[in-house]
Amino acid sequence: MSTEIIKELREQTGLSLGEIKKALDEAGGDKNKALEVLSKKAKIVAEKKGERTLGAGIIGSYVYGGGTAVAMVELFCETDFVAKNEEFKTLANDIAFQIVAMSPTSLNNEDGLGEETALLKQAFIKDPSQTIEQKIEAAIQKFGENTKVGKFVRYSI
Repeated sequence: MSTEIIKELREQTGLSLGEIKKALDEAGGDKNKALEVLSKKAKIVAEKKGERTLGAGIIGSYVYGGGTAVAMVELFCETDFVAKNEEFKTLANDIAFQIVAMSPTSLNNEDGLGEETALLKQAFIKDPSQTIEQKIEAAIQKFGENTKVGKFVRYSI
């Protein structure tokens, strides 16, 4: 397994070298298979941490085109330490960008309009290979804390 692949996966996921090496070993050195392994592990980690109390968080925002559209989203986590992390803030703002661009109507299809209008089920606009839900699961794995989207709002003219 090449150090180049390990470096790429580290930059892409932000996970520890140990976790990346384990995933590559499990995937027989294949980068794409290792990403799948890491994604499955992220889902398991997210499920385990799902019941933890969310005591901190931030509000992410995005303003489009000189103010013609704007979105705000609550992104909750367990501690201020994570909430103040630049990558966590970027995630919140990326989700707000998603809301401006894709106009979701619900978090998880609570309104019954279909998964294409459910924020968590939408393909992440900056990387369509993963959904918003998968992006959050990866954050849970990376930060080691339960993370959830709260309310969101989108306004446009």
